[in-house]
Amino acid sequence: MQKNTYELLTRKMGISQNVLSQIDQAEEALQDIFADLDDIMAFNQYKVLEVFQQNRVSDTHFAWNTGYGYNDAGRETLEKVYAGIFQTEAALVRPIIVNGTHALTLTLSGILRPGDELIYCTGRPYDTLEEVIGIRGEGRGSLKDFGVSYKQVELTEEGYIDFAALKDAISPKTRMITVQRATGYGWRRAITIPEIEEWTGFVKSINPNIICMVDNCYGEFLDTKEPTQVGVDVLAGSLIKNPGGGIALGGGYIAGRSDLIENIAYRMTSPGIGGECGLMFGQTRTMLQGLFIAPKTVNGAVKGAILCGEVFENLGYEVCPKPQEQRSDIIESVKLHSPEAVIAFCEGIQAAAPIDAHVTPIPWDMPGYDDPVIMAAGAFVQGSSIELSADAPIREPYIVYFQGGLTYEHSKFGVIKALQALYNKKLISI
Repeated sequence: MQKNTYELLTRKMGISQNVLSQIDQAEEALQDIFADLDDIMAFNQYKVLEVFQQNRVSDTHFAWNTGYGYNDAGRETLEKVYAGIFQTEAALVRPIIVNGTHALTLTLSGILRPGDELIYCTGRPYDTLEEVIGIRGEGRGSLKDFGVSYKQVELTEEGYIDFAALKDAISPKTRMITVQRATGYGWRRAITIPEIEEWTGFVKSINPNIICMVDNCYGEFLDTKEPTQVGVDVLAGSLIKNPGGGIALGGGYIAGRSDLIENIAYRMTSPGIGGECGLMFGQTRTMLQGLFIAPKTVNGAVKGAILCGEVFENLGYEVCPKPQEQRSDIIESVKLHSPEAVIAFCEGIQAAAPIDAHVTPIPWDMPGYDDPVIMAAGAFVQGSSIELSADAPIREPYIVYFQGGLTYEHSKFGVIKALQALYNKKLISI
Protein backbone atom coordinates (compact mmCIF):
# COMPACT_ATOMS: atom_id res chain seq x y z
CA MET A 1 0.00 0.00 0.00
CA GLN A 2 1.42 3.39 -0.98
CA LYS A 3 2.46 5.84 1.73
CA ASN A 4 -0.20 8.50 1.01
CA THR A 5 -3.03 5.95 1.05
CA TYR A 6 -1.65 4.32 4.19
CA GLU A 7 -1.52 7.64 6.04
CA LEU A 8 -5.04 8.60 4.93
CA LEU A 9 -6.48 5.30 6.16
CA THR A 10 -4.64 5.25 9.49
CA ARG A 11 -4.57 8.92 10.50
CA LYS A 12 -7.85 10.23 9.09
CA MET A 13 -10.06 7.15 8.82
CA GLY A 14 -9.04 5.32 11.98
CA ILE A 15 -7.91 2.04 10.45
CA SER A 16 -5.56 -0.05 12.56
CA GLN A 17 -2.09 -0.80 11.26
CA ASN A 18 -2.73 -4.45 12.16
CA VAL A 19 -5.75 -4.50 9.83
CA LEU A 20 -3.81 -2.98 6.95
CA SER A 21 -1.01 -5.45 7.47
CA GLN A 22 -3.48 -8.30 6.91
CA ILE A 23 -4.71 -6.66 3.71
CA ASP A 24 -1.20 -6.11 2.33
CA GLN A 25 -0.23 -9.71 3.05
CA ALA A 26 -3.33 -11.02 1.27
CA GLU A 27 -2.92 -8.78 -1.77
CA GLU A 28 0.68 -9.85 -2.27
CA ALA A 29 -0.37 -13.51 -2.30
CA LEU A 30 -3.13 -12.88 -4.87
CA GLN A 31 -1.23 -11.07 -7.64
CA ASP A 32 -1.15 -14.01 -10.08
CA ILE A 33 -4.87 -14.71 -9.58
CA PHE A 34 -5.68 -11.03 -10.12
CA ALA A 35 -3.69 -11.02 -13.37
CA ASP A 36 -5.75 -13.94 -14.71
CA LEU A 37 -8.96 -12.12 -13.77
CA ASP A 38 -7.78 -9.02 -15.63
CA ASP A 39 -7.42 -11.12 -18.76
CA ILE A 40 -11.01 -12.40 -18.45
CA MET A 41 -12.17 -8.81 -17.91
CA ALA A 42 -10.40 -7.58 -21.05
CA PHE A 43 -11.90 -10.39 -23.14
CA ASN A 44 -15.42 -9.59 -21.96
CA GLN A 45 -14.94 -5.85 -22.40
CA TYR A 46 -14.02 -6.29 -26.03
CA LYS A 47 -16.81 -8.83 -26.55
CA VAL A 48 -19.36 -6.33 -25.26
CA LEU A 49 -17.87 -3.56 -27.41
CA GLU A 50 -18.07 -5.76 -30.51
CA VAL A 51 -21.75 -6.54 -29.89
CA PHE A 52 -22.56 -2.83 -29.43
CA GLN A 53 -20.87 -2.05 -32.72
CA GLN A 54 -22.52 -4.94 -34.57
CA ASN A 55 -25.93 -3.63 -33.49
CA ARG A 56 -25.09 -0.06 -34.53
CA VAL A 57 -26.03 1.39 -31.15
CA SER A 58 -26.73 5.12 -31.53
CA ASP A 59 -27.71 7.97 -29.25
CA THR A 60 -31.09 7.90 -30.98
CA HIS A 61 -31.67 4.65 -29.07
CA PHE A 62 -31.63 6.60 -25.81
CA ALA A 63 -34.94 8.30 -26.61
CA TRP A 64 -38.19 6.85 -25.34
CA ASN A 65 -41.83 6.96 -26.21
CA THR A 66 -45.13 6.83 -24.36
CA GLY A 67 -48.32 4.82 -24.06
CA TYR A 68 -48.04 1.28 -25.32
CA GLY A 69 -44.40 1.62 -26.32
CA TYR A 70 -44.84 0.25 -29.83
CA ASN A 71 -41.83 0.28 -32.17
CA ASP A 72 -39.34 1.36 -29.52
CA ALA A 73 -36.04 1.16 -31.42
CA GLY A 74 -33.99 1.58 -28.25
CA ARG A 75 -35.73 -1.28 -26.48
CA GLU A 76 -35.38 -3.53 -29.51
CA THR A 77 -31.69 -2.73 -29.87
CA LEU A 78 -31.01 -3.24 -26.16
CA GLU A 79 -32.57 -6.70 -26.36
CA LYS A 80 -30.57 -7.53 -29.49
CA VAL A 81 -27.40 -6.51 -27.65
CA TYR A 82 -28.24 -8.84 -24.74
CA ALA A 83 -29.02 -11.65 -27.16
CA GLY A 84 -25.67 -11.01 -28.84
CA ILE A 85 -23.70 -11.08 -25.61
CA PHE A 86 -25.36 -14.31 -24.47
CA GLN A 87 -25.34 -15.67 -28.04
CA THR A 88 -29.05 -16.49 -27.96
CA GLU A 89 -31.89 -16.14 -30.44
CA ALA A 90 -33.77 -13.59 -28.33
CA ALA A 91 -33.85 -11.68 -25.06
CA LEU A 92 -36.16 -9.67 -22.83
CA VAL A 93 -34.61 -6.73 -20.96
CA ARG A 94 -37.13 -4.60 -19.11
CA PRO A 95 -37.40 -2.16 -16.21
CA ILE A 96 -40.75 -3.75 -15.31
CA ILE A 97 -38.91 -6.91 -14.25
CA VAL A 98 -38.46 -5.83 -10.65
CA ASN A 99 -35.62 -8.15 -9.52
CA GLY A 100 -33.89 -11.47 -10.15
CA THR A 101 -36.65 -13.43 -8.44
CA HIS A 102 -39.20 -11.84 -10.79
CA ALA A 103 -37.09 -12.68 -13.86
CA LEU A 104 -36.82 -16.29 -12.70
CA THR A 105 -40.54 -16.44 -11.89
CA LEU A 106 -41.45 -15.21 -15.36
CA THR A 107 -39.13 -17.82 -16.86
CA LEU A 108 -40.56 -20.69 -14.83
CA SER A 109 -44.21 -19.71 -15.13
CA GLY A 110 -43.91 -18.72 -18.79
CA ILE A 111 -42.62 -22.15 -19.80
CA LEU A 112 -44.03 -24.70 -17.36
CA ARG A 113 -47.61 -25.97 -17.63
CA PRO A 114 -49.90 -28.04 -15.37
CA GLY A 115 -48.61 -31.59 -15.17
CA ASP A 116 -45.00 -30.58 -15.89
CA GLU A 117 -42.18 -31.37 -13.49
CA LEU A 118 -39.40 -29.01 -12.44
CA ILE A 119 -36.11 -30.31 -11.02
CA TYR A 120 -33.53 -28.17 -9.24
CA CYS A 121 -30.25 -30.10 -9.33
CA THR A 122 -28.17 -27.73 -7.20
CA GLY A 123 -30.01 -28.37 -3.95
CA ARG A 124 -32.21 -25.88 -2.17
CA PRO A 125 -32.94 -22.80 -4.31
CA TYR A 126 -32.50 -19.26 -3.05
CA ASP A 127 -34.95 -18.43 -0.26
CA THR A 128 -37.20 -16.15 -2.34
CA LEU A 129 -37.75 -18.92 -4.92
CA GLU A 130 -39.25 -21.28 -2.35
CA GLU A 131 -42.63 -19.55 -2.36
CA VAL A 132 -42.51 -19.22 -6.14
CA ILE A 133 -42.08 -22.97 -6.50
CA GLY A 134 -44.41 -23.85 -3.61
CA ILE A 135 -41.88 -25.39 -1.25
CA ARG A 136 -43.33 -23.15 1.46
CA GLY A 137 -46.25 -20.76 1.58
CA GLU A 138 -49.70 -21.60 0.28
CA GLY A 139 -52.39 -20.27 -2.02
CA ARG A 140 -50.26 -17.52 -3.49
CA GLY A 141 -50.09 -18.52 -7.14
CA SER A 142 -47.02 -20.72 -6.86
CA LEU A 143 -46.08 -23.32 -9.47
CA LYS A 144 -47.46 -25.94 -7.09
CA ASP A 145 -50.83 -24.15 -7.08
CA PHE A 146 -50.95 -24.55 -10.85
CA GLY A 147 -50.10 -28.23 -10.88
CA VAL A 148 -46.36 -28.10 -11.54
CA SER A 149 -44.54 -30.73 -9.47
CA TYR A 150 -41.09 -30.25 -8.02
CA LYS A 151 -38.06 -32.35 -7.20
CA GLN A 152 -34.77 -31.34 -5.66
CA VAL A 153 -31.46 -33.11 -6.20
CA GLU A 154 -28.73 -32.29 -3.71
CA LEU A 155 -25.15 -31.64 -4.72
CA THR A 156 -22.48 -34.17 -3.83
CA GLU A 157 -20.48 -33.70 -0.64
CA GLU A 158 -17.77 -32.07 -2.77
CA GLY A 159 -20.28 -29.56 -4.17
CA TYR A 160 -20.72 -30.99 -7.67
CA ILE A 161 -23.90 -31.91 -9.55
CA ASP A 162 -24.88 -35.48 -8.66
CA PHE A 163 -25.46 -36.97 -12.12
CA ALA A 164 -26.47 -40.41 -10.84
CA ALA A 165 -29.12 -38.94 -8.53
CA LEU A 166 -30.28 -36.58 -11.27
CA LYS A 167 -30.73 -39.45 -13.71
CA ASP A 168 -32.86 -41.30 -11.15
CA ALA A 169 -34.97 -38.16 -10.57
CA ILE A 170 -35.80 -37.53 -14.24
CA SER A 171 -39.23 -38.85 -15.21
CA PRO A 172 -41.49 -38.67 -18.30
CA LYS A 173 -43.06 -35.54 -16.72
CA THR A 174 -39.76 -33.69 -16.40
CA ARG A 175 -40.03 -30.52 -18.48
CA MET A 176 -37.28 -28.35 -17.02
CA ILE A 177 -34.10 -28.85 -15.00
CA THR A 178 -32.55 -25.83 -13.35
CA VAL A 179 -29.10 -24.93 -12.05
CA GLN A 180 -28.65 -22.07 -9.60
CA ARG A 181 -25.19 -20.94 -10.57
CA ALA A 182 -24.45 -18.80 -7.52
CA THR A 183 -24.09 -19.78 -3.90
CA GLY A 184 -27.28 -18.13 -2.64
CA TYR A 185 -27.58 -18.65 1.10
CA GLY A 186 -25.83 -22.00 0.89
CA TRP A 187 -22.35 -23.13 1.82
CA ARG A 188 -20.98 -24.21 -1.51
CA ARG A 189 -18.87 -23.04 -4.41
CA ALA A 190 -20.66 -21.64 -7.46
CA ILE A 191 -21.25 -23.88 -10.48
CA THR A 192 -18.66 -23.22 -13.18
CA ILE A 193 -19.17 -22.98 -16.93
CA PRO A 194 -17.38 -26.32 -17.64
CA GLU A 195 -19.68 -28.00 -15.11
CA ILE A 196 -22.73 -26.41 -16.74
CA GLU A 197 -21.56 -27.67 -20.13
CA GLU A 198 -21.20 -31.20 -18.75
CA TRP A 199 -24.66 -30.96 -17.15
CA THR A 200 -26.43 -29.80 -20.31
CA GLY A 201 -24.81 -32.57 -22.32
CA PHE A 202 -25.88 -35.14 -19.74
CA VAL A 203 -29.49 -33.93 -19.62
CA LYS A 204 -29.85 -33.72 -23.40
CA SER A 205 -28.44 -37.24 -23.77
CA ILE A 206 -31.31 -38.53 -21.64
CA ASN A 207 -34.04 -36.39 -23.22
CA PRO A 208 -33.21 -33.59 -25.70
CA ASN A 209 -36.64 -32.03 -25.09
CA ILE A 210 -35.92 -31.21 -21.44
CA ILE A 211 -35.27 -27.48 -21.03
CA CYS A 212 -32.02 -26.58 -19.28
CA MET A 213 -32.45 -23.32 -17.39
CA VAL A 214 -29.85 -21.40 -15.37
CA ASP A 215 -30.34 -18.83 -12.63
CA ASN A 216 -27.44 -16.63 -13.77
CA CYS A 217 -27.58 -14.07 -10.95
CA TYR A 218 -24.08 -12.96 -9.86
CA GLY A 219 -22.43 -15.05 -12.61
CA GLU A 220 -22.26 -12.74 -15.63
CA PHE A 221 -18.76 -11.97 -16.97
CA LEU A 222 -16.98 -14.33 -14.54
CA ASP A 223 -15.77 -16.41 -17.49
CA THR A 224 -15.14 -15.92 -21.19
CA LYS A 225 -18.36 -17.86 -21.88
CA GLU A 226 -21.91 -17.62 -20.57
CA PRO A 227 -24.17 -20.66 -19.89
CA THR A 228 -26.13 -20.22 -23.13
CA GLN A 229 -22.89 -20.71 -25.06
CA VAL A 230 -22.49 -24.24 -23.66
CA GLY A 231 -25.96 -25.70 -24.22
CA VAL A 232 -28.32 -23.90 -21.81
CA ASP A 233 -31.72 -23.12 -23.35
CA VAL A 234 -32.65 -20.10 -21.24
CA LEU A 235 -31.22 -18.04 -18.38
CA ALA A 236 -32.27 -15.07 -16.29
CA GLY A 237 -30.75 -12.44 -14.04
CA SER A 238 -31.02 -9.01 -12.47
CA LEU A 239 -29.76 -5.67 -13.77
CA ILE A 240 -28.89 -4.45 -10.27
CA LYS A 241 -26.37 -7.25 -10.13
CA ASN A 242 -23.48 -7.84 -12.57
CA PRO A 243 -24.84 -6.80 -16.00
CA GLY A 244 -26.17 -3.43 -14.85
CA GLY A 245 -22.66 -2.29 -13.99
CA GLY A 246 -23.99 -0.29 -11.02
CA ILE A 247 -25.63 2.21 -13.38
CA ALA A 248 -28.91 0.52 -14.33
CA LEU A 249 -31.59 1.77 -11.94
CA GLY A 250 -33.47 -1.53 -11.94
CA GLY A 251 -34.81 -4.25 -14.18
CA GLY A 252 -34.03 -7.79 -15.20
CA TYR A 253 -33.19 -9.85 -18.25
CA ILE A 254 -34.06 -13.23 -19.74
CA ALA A 255 -32.20 -14.66 -22.75
CA GLY A 256 -32.58 -17.89 -24.67
CA ARG A 257 -34.37 -19.71 -27.45
CA SER A 258 -36.87 -17.55 -29.31
CA ASP A 259 -39.83 -19.88 -28.69
CA LEU A 260 -39.15 -19.85 -24.96
CA ILE A 261 -38.68 -16.09 -24.85
CA GLU A 262 -41.99 -15.63 -26.69
CA ASN A 263 -43.84 -17.71 -24.10
CA ILE A 264 -42.13 -15.83 -21.27
CA ALA A 265 -43.05 -12.50 -22.88
CA TYR A 266 -46.69 -13.61 -22.97
CA ARG A 267 -46.47 -14.22 -19.23
CA MET A 268 -44.76 -10.86 -18.70
CA THR A 269 -47.58 -8.92 -20.42
CA SER A 270 -50.38 -10.98 -21.96
CA PRO A 271 -50.92 -13.61 -24.68
CA GLY A 272 -50.92 -11.98 -28.10
CA ILE A 273 -48.98 -8.93 -26.94
CA GLY A 274 -45.81 -10.35 -25.42
CA GLY A 275 -42.73 -8.20 -25.86
CA GLU A 276 -44.19 -5.87 -28.47
CA CYS A 277 -45.37 -3.42 -25.80
CA GLY A 278 -43.87 -1.96 -22.69
CA LEU A 279 -42.29 1.37 -21.87
CA MET A 280 -38.63 1.67 -20.96
CA PHE A 281 -39.33 4.85 -18.93
CA GLY A 282 -36.13 6.46 -20.16
CA GLN A 283 -33.88 3.68 -18.84
CA THR A 284 -32.45 2.43 -22.14
CA ARG A 285 -29.32 4.57 -21.90
CA THR A 286 -28.47 3.59 -18.33
CA MET A 287 -29.05 -0.08 -19.13
CA LEU A 288 -26.75 0.09 -22.14
CA GLN A 289 -24.10 2.15 -20.38
CA GLY A 290 -24.18 -0.12 -17.34
CA LEU A 291 -23.81 -3.18 -19.54
CA PHE A 292 -20.85 -1.60 -21.33
CA ILE A 293 -18.86 -1.05 -18.12
CA ALA A 294 -20.08 -4.25 -16.44
CA PRO A 295 -16.99 -6.38 -17.23
CA LYS A 296 -14.73 -3.89 -15.42
CA THR A 297 -17.16 -3.52 -12.53
CA VAL A 298 -17.47 -7.29 -12.12
CA ASN A 299 -13.68 -7.58 -12.21
CA GLY A 300 -13.36 -5.24 -9.23
CA ALA A 301 -16.09 -7.07 -7.33
CA VAL A 302 -14.63 -10.53 -7.83
CA LYS A 303 -11.16 -9.35 -6.81
CA GLY A 304 -12.66 -7.90 -3.64
CA ALA A 305 -14.45 -11.19 -2.91
CA ILE A 306 -11.21 -13.13 -3.31
CA LEU A 307 -9.38 -10.64 -1.08
CA CYS A 308 -12.09 -11.14 1.56
CA GLY A 309 -11.62 -14.91 1.36
CA GLU A 310 -7.83 -14.67 1.59
CA VAL A 311 -7.88 -12.33 4.59
CA PHE A 312 -10.38 -14.32 6.63
CA GLU A 313 -8.86 -17.68 5.74
CA ASN A 314 -5.49 -16.38 6.92
CA LEU A 315 -7.18 -15.55 10.23
CA GLY A 316 -8.44 -19.11 10.63
CA TYR A 317 -12.02 -18.79 9.39
CA GLU A 318 -13.70 -21.16 6.96
CA VAL A 319 -14.43 -19.41 3.68
CA CYS A 320 -16.22 -20.50 0.53
CA PRO A 321 -14.95 -20.55 -2.12
CA LYS A 322 -11.29 -20.71 -1.19
CA PRO A 323 -9.20 -17.93 -2.71
CA GLN A 324 -7.44 -20.23 -5.20
CA GLU A 325 -10.61 -21.91 -6.49
CA GLN A 326 -12.10 -21.06 -9.87
CA ARG A 327 -14.80 -18.42 -9.44
CA SER A 328 -18.25 -18.51 -10.97
CA ASP A 329 -19.99 -15.76 -8.97
CA ILE A 330 -18.98 -12.63 -7.06
CA ILE A 331 -20.03 -13.91 -3.62
CA GLU A 332 -17.65 -14.77 -0.78
CA SER A 333 -19.04 -16.66 2.21
CA VAL A 334 -17.38 -16.47 5.62
CA LYS A 335 -18.45 -18.71 8.50
CA LEU A 336 -18.35 -16.39 11.54
CA HIS A 337 -20.05 -18.72 14.08
CA SER A 338 -21.97 -16.08 16.06
CA PRO A 339 -24.71 -13.53 15.43
CA GLU A 340 -22.55 -10.85 17.05
CA ALA A 341 -19.76 -11.40 14.54
CA VAL A 342 -22.18 -11.38 11.60
CA ILE A 343 -23.73 -8.13 12.78
CA ALA A 344 -20.32 -6.51 13.36
CA PHE A 345 -19.14 -7.55 9.89
CA CYS A 346 -22.24 -6.01 8.30
CA GLU A 347 -21.83 -2.85 10.37
CA GLY A 348 -18.33 -2.54 8.94
CA ILE A 349 -19.60 -2.90 5.38
CA GLN A 350 -22.28 -0.27 5.98
CA ALA A 351 -19.67 2.08 7.44
CA ALA A 352 -17.63 1.66 4.24
CA ALA A 353 -20.49 2.83 2.02
CA PRO A 354 -20.70 6.14 0.14
CA ILE A 355 -24.43 6.32 0.93
CA ASP A 356 -25.92 6.00 4.44
CA ALA A 357 -22.58 5.16 6.04
CA HIS A 358 -23.99 6.61 9.26
CA VAL A 359 -26.80 4.03 9.38
CA THR A 360 -26.55 0.90 11.53
CA PRO A 361 -27.98 -2.24 9.87
CA ILE A 362 -30.05 -4.59 12.03
CA PRO A 363 -31.64 -7.99 11.37
CA TRP A 364 -35.31 -7.91 10.36
CA ASP A 365 -38.04 -10.13 8.93
CA MET A 366 -37.70 -9.45 5.22
CA PRO A 367 -40.52 -10.58 2.89
CA GLY A 368 -39.66 -13.85 1.14
CA TYR A 369 -37.18 -15.05 3.78
CA ASP A 370 -37.69 -17.68 6.48
CA ASP A 371 -35.26 -16.18 9.02
CA PRO A 372 -34.41 -12.63 10.09
CA VAL A 373 -31.92 -11.16 7.62
CA ILE A 374 -29.35 -8.42 8.07
CA MET A 375 -28.38 -6.46 4.99
CA ALA A 376 -25.66 -3.85 4.72
CA ALA A 377 -25.82 -1.87 1.50
CA GLY A 378 -25.18 1.84 1.27
CA ALA A 379 -25.78 1.92 -2.45
CA PHE A 380 -26.62 4.49 -5.11
CA VAL A 381 -29.27 2.03 -6.37
CA GLN A 382 -31.40 0.51 -3.63
CA GLY A 383 -30.68 -3.19 -3.20
CA SER A 384 -27.90 -3.18 -5.79
CA SER A 385 -25.65 -6.10 -4.94
CA ILE A 386 -23.07 -5.28 -7.60
CA GLU A 387 -22.38 -2.36 -5.30
CA LEU A 388 -20.60 -3.16 -2.03
CA SER A 389 -22.90 -5.13 0.24
CA ALA A 390 -23.08 -7.93 2.76
CA ASP A 391 -26.02 -9.88 4.06
CA ALA A 392 -26.80 -12.91 6.16
CA PRO A 393 -29.75 -14.84 7.51
CA ILE A 394 -29.46 -14.95 11.28
CA ARG A 395 -29.23 -18.72 11.61
CA GLU A 396 -26.52 -21.20 12.47
CA PRO A 397 -23.67 -21.51 11.59
CA TYR A 398 -23.88 -17.73 11.05
CA ILE A 399 -22.48 -17.28 7.58
CA VAL A 400 -22.09 -13.81 6.12
CA TYR A 401 -22.20 -13.27 2.34
CA PHE A 402 -19.95 -10.52 0.98
CA GLN A 403 -20.25 -9.20 -2.56
CA GLY A 404 -19.91 -6.25 -4.86
CA GLY A 405 -18.01 -3.02 -5.14
CA LEU A 406 -18.18 -0.72 -8.17
CA THR A 407 -14.38 -0.57 -8.02
CA TYR A 408 -11.82 -2.92 -6.55
CA GLU A 409 -10.65 -0.16 -4.22
CA HIS A 410 -14.11 0.17 -2.72
CA SER A 411 -14.58 -3.58 -2.39
CA LYS A 412 -11.19 -3.72 -0.67
CA PHE A 413 -12.25 -0.93 1.70
CA GLY A 414 -15.29 -3.01 2.60
CA VAL A 415 -12.98 -5.83 3.70
CA ILE A 416 -10.89 -3.32 5.67
CA LYS A 417 -13.90 -1.86 7.50
CA ALA A 418 -15.47 -5.26 8.21
CA LEU A 419 -12.21 -6.49 9.72
CA GLN A 420 -11.83 -3.25 11.67
CA ALA A 421 -15.37 -3.57 13.10
CA LEU A 422 -14.67 -7.11 14.31
CA TYR A 423 -11.31 -5.97 15.75
CA ASN A 424 -12.88 -3.00 17.58
CA LYS A 425 -15.45 -5.26 19.24
CA LYS A 426 -12.76 -7.78 20.22
CA LEU A 427 -14.46 -10.46 18.16
CA ILE A 428 -11.26 -11.20 16.26
CA SER A 429 -7.57 -11.32 17.15
CA ILE A 430 -4.99 -9.86 14.78
